[in-house]
Amino acid sequence: MNSSSFRMPARRLATVAALAAGPVALTGVSPAHATGDHGRASAVVLRTGLDVSLLNKSVNVPLAVSLNDVQAPRSAEKATLTATLDAVDGGRPFSVLRAEAAEAGATATATKAEGTTTLAHARLHVPGLPLLSLIEVEQVTSRATCEVGKKPVATTSLPGSVTVLGKRVTLTAGGPTDVEVPGVGDVRLDLSSTRTTGRTAAATALELKVSVNPSKLNVAEVDGTVTLAEATCRTPRPEVAAQPPAEPSAPPADVEPQGEPAGTDLAETGGSSATPYLVGAAVALLAAGGGAVILARRRG
Repeated sequence: MNSSSFRMPARRLATVAALAAGPVALTGVSPAHATGDHGRASAVVLRTGLDVSLLNKSVNVPLAVSLNDVQAPRSAEKATLTATLDAVDGGRPFSVLRAEAAEAGATATATKAEGTTTLAHARLHVPGLPLLSLIEVEQVTSRATCEVGKKPVATTSLPGSVTVLGKRVTLTAGGPTDVEVPGVGDVRLDLSSTRTTGRTAAATALELKVSVNPSKLNVAEVDGTVTLAEATCRTPRPEVAAQPPAEPSAPPADVEPQGEPAGTDLAETGGSSATPYLVGAAVALLAAGGGAVILARRRG
């Protein structure tokens, strides 16, 4: 026989299997610890993105103003009632917005994020039109709420009408409202925009697309957008507690292989059908060898 491998007893086989499995069981990794996300919220009463061309378009000034712009996770509230801009009215401060109430709030906790805005009795002006309001509103509000386990919600409220470039305009939910004033300009109002996804919400009470070109007022053109009462939020992700490490598996009990008598410890020859015959021949040779030794001793 050329093979040098031997079948291991059943008890020894079970022990080796347990030792081989030991390192895997001892190095079990617990689920990752997910850090909590308190979500996000924001609110702003007024945001402008206007380009102002002064002195027959010889000077271009960006009119970028934000009023009561707040953001969370750190809860915040602001209630400033006026917004001014320098360097567009001969060096004097220019009043962009005046309101009796202008509030913005943003909060974020482990279970809820929310942004809210309120704007009441407000007048918005642009350079070149110091006496004529771009828009006057009685009261607009917006709210975005994102709470764990609930669908995000975005809501707004609007008055029945507003005043745009001196004209009283009735607000409807049928789509954008266009206002044209000859010799002054035109404004398009997008009303009550709300958007939600699985984790976010956003609400805008009013968005104005402005194109103003007053004649003989030292202002060539004012173009851009104005946003009133905007709120957004994103739902928090709750914390997931870390799981304790897995206990190491106990070694399996002694197992006796089925279909084979216990204690069998025979030579392995390759597992062919001739194995029993080869083993029998080996036993016969050993027996014959032992008989030859006894016979030689008697002759001696």
